[in-house]
Amino acid sequence: MFTYKPSDFLRDNNTTLVSREGRFELGFFTPNTSSNNRYLGIWYKNISVQTVVWVANRCKPINDSSGFLTINNSGNLVLFSGQDNNKNKVVWSTNSSSKQAMKPLVQLLENGNLVMRDENDENTENYLWESFDHPTDTIMPGMKLGCDLKRGLNRRLSSWKSWDDPCNGDFTFGIELDESQDTYPQLITRKGSSKFYRTGPWNGIGFSGSPSLTMDPLLKHMFVYNDFEVYYMYNIKDNSVISRIVMNQTTSVREIMMWIESDRAWWRYGSVPSEKCDKYGICGANSECVMTNNQVCQCLKGFFKPKSEEENRSKGGCVRKKPLLSCGDRVKDEFIRVSGLKMPDTQYTWVNKSMNLEECRAKCLSNCSCMAYTNSDIRGNGSGCLVWFGDLFDIQGFQSSGQGLYIRISASETGDTFMVRLRY
Repeated sequence: MFTYKPSDFLRDNNTTLVSREGRFELGFFTPNTSSNNRYLGIWYKNISVQTVVWVANRCKPINDSSGFLTINNSGNLVLFSGQDNNKNKVVWSTNSSSKQAMKPLVQLLENGNLVMRDENDENTENYLWESFDHPTDTIMPGMKLGCDLKRGLNRRLSSWKSWDDPCNGDFTFGIELDESQDTYPQLITRKGSSKFYRTGPWNGIGFSGSPSLTMDPLLKHMFVYNDFEVYYMYNIKDNSVISRIVMNQTTSVREIMMWIESDRAWWRYGSVPSEKCDKYGICGANSECVMTNNQVCQCLKGFFKPKSEEENRSKGGCVRKKPLLSCGDRVKDEFIRVSGLKMPDTQYTWVNKSMNLEECRAKCLSNCSCMAYTNSDIRGNGSGCLVWFGDLFDIQGFQSSGQGLYIRISASETGDTFMVRLRY
């Protein structure tokens, strides 16, 4: 069936809900044939290798085939285990109480999005609920990953615990920002509570730490940041291409996968992290990681690697060779431009989209804690202001791409061209 209504039941008896053109299918499945655990999920219908892109009851499996999905009296999707919905256990529900429909209807769209809407209203803004707002480990083309600031919704990926257990694993991926501090949002992969990989902030053209995405021949990557929402989205340039992005627990990477019909297999189109310099903060504070024949950690201009642990308060990185002058004497501080970089972690930043670069320099110079600045948007002649406070973390150097960063140093350092190179 293509849609179902409150009078219908989706039971675990090989009954499925199929998108109108037959690309996706919703039903019950078991990841491991030796297990009795049953899950409600969405997968590609016409691909020979069952590939699940969304799971409803990911941490609450049903241990037999008694599960069924229906719409209850309050207009919510509810998954039960048992023979009828009056006596048996609720396993999962949508809990969407903000909107109600006169004639609720459930539909699986051709992009893999499961939606609940009014039968007579196909406006996407009026959906009562949609699975794209509650992803598991997969991003589909056209799906928003990030924050709906009006609704207080943050869409994040979470890897499966293992190949046969869809419960939340160690890795998560999503947008992080602090609205109260006007920090610049960034996409971060975490392993547990620790940062594992950053794309680098969006600069109007692409992510500063993922330059290959800017010229991607098959995919278009987008980042939207306004007063109402902050999200990442990608689309395919050729509609014949089947693509997905998955947070893979087994390989510890975020993969862009393409389906190759001739091979009847998924092909890894790209993945991150892919090299040593991609690992978060591998060189410590105030240094950049450069991939040459060997991984090289290089102190930023005006910084050096302390010889003793007592001197080293920079979490394994570099410290200033000469302290900055006091704020009252701020005119004697200078900035040096370092090009070709993945911009530092934006956790402690401030952004203003309307300032120009000169105004940004003055803003940074007026604050004793400001350590660096750059344009937030590098399109054309550049616009916007992004400033960093405190130590600079997770910087990567590129040979022929990246972005320029203006780093604050003492005026006495501007004539010194010495660079410290460390091999770990």
